[in-house]
Amino acid sequence: MTPYPPQPWNLVADAHVSIWRVPAREVHPGALSVAGYTSVFTAWIAYREPGQLSYHELLAAVPVRGPRTTCTITQIWVDSEVSLAGGRELWAIPKDLAALQFTDRTFTAATGDDWIATAAFTPRPGSPLALPGRFDVLQDRDGTPVRTPVGAKIRPALAAADWTVNARGPLGYLAGRRPFLSLALPATVLRFGA
Repeated sequence: MTPYPPQPWNLVADAHVSIWRVPAREVHPGALSVAGYTSVFTAWIAYREPGQLSYHELLAAVPVRGPRTTCTITQIWVDSEVSLAGGRELWAIPKDLAALQFTDRTFTAATGDDWIATAAFTPRPGSPLALPGRFDVLQDRDGTPVRTPVGAKIRPALAAADWTVNARGPLGYLAGRRPFLSLALPATVLRFGA
């Protein structure tokens, strides 16, 4: 296996994000909530050149308390052993391997055990949205918090998303639900880590 690069990772990505309203108790004990509900952010991400690494990813994250915008990644799958090793060792991100298929704006994820989810995104007209350019990812390594700064240059556009989630799979808490907001984030530039 090729060794992973040291941090920070400088990445370029095309991402498709959906945001869901889910009972916090179904997701993560530290998730910020209002009236018992939290926001779950799911993202299909294709990392590409000229970034340092090229691979695909599906993740789910929730907002948690922090000095600035902060999230915890609850589930994440990649199709790169280099990314898996680097994410786990540098930042305690719980990456697992999966078969990820990205075709235009249609995405599928499966493990050796079963399928996880599929999604199709359609661009929608609308004004550009402003999202935080900096945030932290907070993970846990054997009871010790690992806080990782992330810088991002993004130009999000509204999208519609049609998801199918395996109710018996790791994202089963999203099965039968619809995201309340979906976005396309082309050519996103990320600096992950310090």
